[in-house]
Amino acid sequence: MSDSASPRGSRRVSITPMDPLSPDEIARYHRHILLPEIGGAGQQKLKAARVLVIGAGGLGAPILQYLAAAGVGTLGIADDDRVSLSNLQRQVIHDSGTIGEMKTESAAIAIARLNPHIKVIRFTERLSADTARLHLSDFDLLIDGSDNFDTRYMAADAAEEARIPLVTGAVGRFDGSLTVLKPYEAAEDGTQNPGYRDLFPEVPPSGLIPACAEAGIIGALTGVIGTMMAMEAIKLITGAGEPLIGRLLLYDALSARFDTIRYKRRRARQSRTA
Repeated sequence: MSDSASPRGSRRVSITPMDPLSPDEIARYHRHILLPEIGGAGQQKLKAARVLVIGAGGLGAPILQYLAAAGVGTLGIADDDRVSLSNLQRQVIHDSGTIGEMKTESAAIAIARLNPHIKVIRFTERLSADTARLHLSDFDLLIDGSDNFDTRYMAADAAEEARIPLVTGAVGRFDGSLTVLKPYEAAEDGTQNPGYRDLFPEVPPSGLIPACAEAGIIGALTGVIGTMMAMEAIKLITGAGEPLIGRLLLYDALSARFDTIRYKRRRARQSRTA
């Protein structure tokens, strides 16, 4: 259930310049406005943007912090968990004083301290296919910072159905990855963009890939991948640069190495299994 009412409607808010920036906002975002790739128009797009983030944990923490700092006007947070002591090694949007609180509440308070211009909509629930369909009509972009494959496949299906971009990432031990999905659009060469199942055709068997609670994870890794996911979101909103569409970015923290794998749409799309 949402902790904050959000408007319902059949038409999503488009990411286009809307309200002018206030003097305080101009001063706050001055370093953005100096960039030709962003400028005042791009900052207005950030202000108008509505982004839903799944998870306020290891990936969600830097995603939310950097999008709030960047001036993304409305941030939705979907998480049904409470802050625990073991979270604080990597979930840096929370602190020792928020242990026991809902993560959505703790994150919203931290965002308000960071940037009072940001509207936060809290969903204290684990998103399902049905609730995702309900909520995504209010957002321009979905970011998946979840820690399980069921949610990742569900998020990919829901974003494709809603025809909004998805930024998705994953981490484990010392390795991380991220990509951007817009399978409802065609690339410049006319071919259809790939979807999540073109990259990962099937959900891995349960127990095959251990969770972070079992295998461990280095905290700073979530900062690296989460911050890059926020950067991809900013690029999508402002139109700057080239998003990671059809490219999977891999990061090996132990060797300090980045690799990029290109992937395409499969000729025969497999049926949805999650």
